[in-house]
Amino acid sequence: MTSVEELASVSCQIIANVGEARSLRLEAVQAAKAGDFDRAEELLAQAEQAFLKGHEAHTTLIQQEAAGDPVSMTLLLTHAEDQLMSAEAFGILAEEFIDVYRRLGNR
Repeated sequence: MTSVEELASVSCQIIANVGEARSLRLEAVQAAKAGDFDRAEELLAQAEQAFLKGHEAHTTLIQQEAAGDPVSMTLLLTHAEDQLMSAEAFGILAEEFIDVYRRLGNR
């Protein structure tokens, strides 16, 4: 069973990494808005790496529970999962916004 401290640590890993991903994705949208699509793509790639680190931390908890070792739902873990889903949704929207800016730039 995961200790409270271990669960808090994993939760913070998720929050920090997906928070970084969301920030990089926002920066990518801003770069695209300024017409710097190469920079936008670089930032999206960096964001994906950060997001994957957070997702992998989350996956360890899912695997633990699937193996029969329950994970306690804490407020911190709930917040981490909320941030994970928010960052994932924002990633989809960021790509769409960047595509729109790219299309508008070609007019």
